[in-house]
Amino acid sequence: MNTSKPRVAVWKFSSCDGCQLTLLDCEDELLAVAEALEIVYFLEASSVHEPGPYDLSIVEGSVTTAEDAERIQQIRAESQILMSIGACATAGGIQALRNFADIKEYTSIVYARPDYINTLATSTPIADHVKVDYELRGCPISKGQLLAVISSLLVGSVPSLSTASVCLECKRRGTTCVMVSRGIPCLGPVTQAGCDALCPTYGRGCFGCFGPADTVNVASMVEQLRRLNLNESAIGQIFDTFAVAQFRAAGSPGTEPNRHSTDQASQSPSEDDPTDTPSPEDPNDTLESP
Repeated sequence: MNTSKPRVAVWKFSSCDGCQLTLLDCEDELLAVAEALEIVYFLEASSVHEPGPYDLSIVEGSVTTAEDAERIQQIRAESQILMSIGACATAGGIQALRNFADIKEYTSIVYARPDYINTLATSTPIADHVKVDYELRGCPISKGQLLAVISSLLVGSVPSLSTASVCLECKRRGTTCVMVSRGIPCLGPVTQAGCDALCPTYGRGCFGCFGPADTVNVASMVEQLRRLNLNESAIGQIFDTFAVAQFRAAGSPGTEPNRHSTDQASQSPSEDDPTDTPSPEDPNDTLESP
């Protein structure tokens, strides 16, 4: 990065803006960040819009339109360093469920005039289209990770990001395993660290929003979830969330779109199959909110 005040741009693609809000939520640290950087494009925070080149571009959101695919190429060409942030930008987000379904069927259900909708059949991460220098995962990203990476770049060092699993963070915090002690489904064993085990710390199972860690055994994870009396549909739903495309690529079973239909949701559990009956330790029934 330049020794002078680096020029930074923050870009939005298909996303909910939550990761951009994490930057604004830095509170006390935000003033120091603003003092060290020259933010020349960040529509979430300012109407200032200066042309490139940029020392650092921070990109939130996935590519879901032809215009997105063109725009990210231009941003990459104007950026010395490009960092993608959040599950949408690094994994395609929950909207990547479209990758395994009929996009025309989806738009016909959601929109009154689907013929007005111009979208791609897939939702893909930024790295599928351009070279990405750094990725911050999560939904939303960790404020601590964001500040650590920006600080490293400012002093010219290479940011260090963990590739371990969330289980390691639980052990470091002294958090009792919610899956072993309470039978709560948890994706911590196969999810990349970075959140400081936020959900297990509050008695919830990990939802996998940081996506799969570098080396994971998804098949073993599926077997463990079966031992918790979860049926195949429930297991698929656990994986099919923030990083659905990455977990599918790692071998998760997935869930067919029609399994979420209201007709099936209204059916009573089968008396012949006890695995259709939710476990008394179902996290939606037993856990308190943080």
